[in-house]
Amino acid sequence: MSRYALKIEYDGAPFAGWQRQVRQPSVQAAIESALTRLDPKDHNIAAAGRTDSGVHATGQVAHCDLSRHWDPFRLSEAINYHLKPLPIAVIACARVADDWHARFSAVERRYLFKLMSRRAPLTVDRGGVWQVKNPLDPAAMQAGADHLLGHHDFTTFRATVCQAPSPMRTLDELRIEEVPTHAGHLLHIHVRARSFLHNQVRSFVGTLERVGSGAWQPDDVKSALNARDRAACGPVSPPHGLYLSHVGYTDDPFA
Repeated sequence: MSRYALKIEYDGAPFAGWQRQVRQPSVQAAIESALTRLDPKDHNIAAAGRTDSGVHATGQVAHCDLSRHWDPFRLSEAINYHLKPLPIAVIACARVADDWHARFSAVERRYLFKLMSRRAPLTVDRGGVWQVKNPLDPAAMQAGADHLLGHHDFTTFRATVCQAPSPMRTLDELRIEEVPTHAGHLLHIHVRARSFLHNQVRSFVGTLERVGSGAWQPDDVKSALNARDRAACGPVSPPHGLYLSHVGYTDDPFA
C-alpha cells in the first residue's frame, strides 16, 4: 500500500461541498470515483478541510492509499483524465509516509475571500466573487478585523450546527487587501489560522462588509465577539467568493 498527497483545485459551484453525500454531487466522491478507475476498490480519501457547498479551492490537500506504487506525475495525470469534464484538477502529487495525514498533519490553513463593490452585473468574475453594490471602506474593515486577531471564544462567528467541541480558536491573520482593477472596487480578504470553525470565515466577511458599508462601526465587531452569541453576528456572506487557498505542513510534501 502506498500513500499519496494530492493538491487539488476546484470550482465549488456544481457540488454540495467537499464531503461525500447521498444523492448529492461532491468533490470527494468525484475524486474517489476517478481513483476507482485506477485501483478497483472502495476509496475513502481524507482532506485538510471540508469546504461547504459552493466554496472553491485553489490549494485543497487530500491523501489517498493505492494498492501499487505510482510515479506521482503519472498518477496526477491519470486522475485528471478520469475527472474530465468536471471542474476539478489535481495540480500536484507527492508520495508521503504511511502515517502522514492531510488533515491531522496540517499546521495552518489559509482562505481567500473575493469581495467586489460595483453597480454593473458581474460577467467574467460571476460565480467567483461576492458582489455588493454599496461602496466599501477597507480601512474601517481592517480596523474591525483587528479586533478578531488572536486567541478568542468565537461562538458569535460559528454556525449553530458547528460540531467542534470548543469555540476557542487562534486567528493569526485577517487582512484586507485592495486589488487594483478597472472593473470595480475589488477586495481580497486573507484569513489564516491552524483550524477554523464551521462558517467562521464567511461570518467574518459578512460582518466586515457591514463595517465597510458604514452600517457598523469597527468597535461593533469587538462587541459582537465579546457577546459570545450567534445572534450578535452580522449576516453570513455567500459561499461563492470563498477559496481554500493553502494548507501548510511542517514538511511540505509538494516542496
